[in-house]
Amino acid sequence: MRHPLLRRLLPLGAAALVLVPLAAALWGSGTWPTALTVDVQSPLDDVYGWIVGNRDTHPVFLYFLLHLSNWSEGSVAWMTGLLEGVGWFPVTVAAVLLSWRIGGLRDRRGLKLAGVTLAAFAACGVLGMWQATMETLALMAVAVTVAAAVGGLLGLGAGLSDRFERILRPALDTMQIMPAFAYLLPLVLLFDIGVPSALIATIIYAAPPMARLTALGLRGADPSVMEAVASLGTGPVQRLLTARLPLARKEILLGLNQTIMMALSMVTIASVIGAGGLGEEVFRALSTVDVGGALAAGIPIVLLAVWLDRVTSAAGERLGEGAATSGPRWLHGLRAWTVTAVSGVALGVTGWLLLIAEWPQTWEVDIAPPVNAAVDWFTGHLAEGVPVVGGTRAWADGFTVGVLNPLRDGLTATPWWLLLLLAAGCALLAGGWGAMCTAVLAMAGVGVLAVSDGSLWNHSLDTLSQAVAGVVVTLVLGFAIGVAAARMPLLERILRPVLDTMQTLPQFIYLIPVVALFNVGRAAAVAAAVLYALPAVVRITVQGLRQVDSATLEAARSMGASTFQQIRQVQLPLARPALMLALNQGVVLVLAMVIVGGFVGSGALGYDVVYGLQKSQLGVGLSAGVAIVLLGLVLDRTTQRTGRPAGTR
Repeated sequence: MRHPLLRRLLPLGAAALVLVPLAAALWGSGTWPTALTVDVQSPLDDVYGWIVGNRDTHPVFLYFLLHLSNWSEGSVAWMTGLLEGVGWFPVTVAAVLLSWRIGGLRDRRGLKLAGVTLAAFAACGVLGMWQATMETLALMAVAVTVAAAVGGLLGLGAGLSDRFERILRPALDTMQIMPAFAYLLPLVLLFDIGVPSALIATIIYAAPPMARLTALGLRGADPSVMEAVASLGTGPVQRLLTARLPLARKEILLGLNQTIMMALSMVTIASVIGAGGLGEEVFRALSTVDVGGALAAGIPIVLLAVWLDRVTSAAGERLGEGAATSGPRWLHGLRAWTVTAVSGVALGVTGWLLLIAEWPQTWEVDIAPPVNAAVDWFTGHLAEGVPVVGGTRAWADGFTVGVLNPLRDGLTATPWWLLLLLAAGCALLAGGWGAMCTAVLAMAGVGVLAVSDGSLWNHSLDTLSQAVAGVVVTLVLGFAIGVAAARMPLLERILRPVLDTMQTLPQFIYLIPVVALFNVGRAAAVAAAVLYALPAVVRITVQGLRQVDSATLEAARSMGASTFQQIRQVQLPLARPALMLALNQGVVLVLAMVIVGGFVGSGALGYDVVYGLQKSQLGVGLSAGVAIVLLGLVLDRTTQRTGRPAGTR
């Protein structure tokens, strides 16, 4: 293995022997040279000023963007007015009955799903977040409808045309590694802060999974079935409608599930640009370190995520089981939908006539004071000064001083050309010459970007240091937990519901517990990033180890190999592709969450984006957003050893 790797690195080493001394002589060996920077803030500020000055007069705005903005504003306002005008009781009844019908009217699963739905909506009202919940659901309803339609059409084209699939794939790959913040800034530039920017950003962010999984389902149709249908003399449209689409129903529904989850995640983050709803409540509370207020808004977000995930998952499971035939006829098919609709209308109208439309304030419970009191007690007793262990905030300070600061200082002190060379070498080993060129160009692009305060190079390296620290912790924990779960089925069964729940949570939610435990700062952002990326790493590790050939393991046991030897010498080497995929996913997810950590004091590029959005300094924010995308490309290309499966988060 060593010789092929060395042969691959030899051309790069030869080029470095010539280019590195030349670059060091021309531009030095310190931080990124000023001579190679380009001020991008001033042109971006000029563009923003031109857009603001011509928004009411230029034809592009008057005849296209203005109509798109008005449609966005109007559709969300209409949906919000509908949900709030109907009232809390009819909305809750409709959601419960819909969940019951999707889960199965005659199954215990349907009753459990209805109970989860009732508990979720009741909790939203009891916590005083009913109106904010309706605003979030209204924005999500419009965004998911459009994103599913757009993603479905793109997936249809990619599933039927090889050429279109080749064109679409790199765009979807790039969109998948872009942190959520990167979607907000260009839209704020065009539409200003408000609902239109939030809605369109959510649509763009949530559409790729639908496109990927629709294409996957269409391309995975059983060839024998398609051949049989074609032999009957059917045309292309008939084959699509009667065979290919029905065979792809499970993948399409999984794409819808992923689109819904990503839309909810984006809606909460988009609160920073005026999306409103539950995300705004969390953002407002976090900005004042009000953990109780953030938790009161965070719990409904978690419950909505669990409800939406369970409903779409149940629909997919029922598709896989096929049509049921037992029980009364009115419990199946169109009759069941009719019974559900009539029951919902009758109960909704009755409740609307008997009860007021708004959730009664006497039923609300303010959990913020007791939660904040508990956090204050925790801070006073367990965060610092605990004998022997020190406390959570002492750990955060130690991690910052002992790990993050040296790592950041080491990266910023490393010669710029050496960082480019390291990126080139890692990308070359991981993905070949194409990945190497992309990584080097992206890393150089990070250095070229400059704002009025100077190059973004040091801020990017600060963000990189947090990402590297988060990835190391995530991989250590993820591989350890994954190996243990793969070897112990009981542990895997215990972890499965925990990982399921964690993977449905929007990014914002992870900030709440880490602020309570570690206060604001870079350590809190890294902790949130570890929590966010850990489920994916554990799942991929378990799956990779479980797929190792059982005959190979049995042969190792028969030769007297111990458990540790089986893991180190058999399972881990054979599961290397899955472990590399886990590394790649961990890197991408950690970087995305570290950027969101700008809300809780991570500084660097995350803070630049938040500052640009809050202070209307779009030049700073957009420059940082471009640097984030480029940094994401570097990290992705240096760790992407295997192809990424469709639909990976």
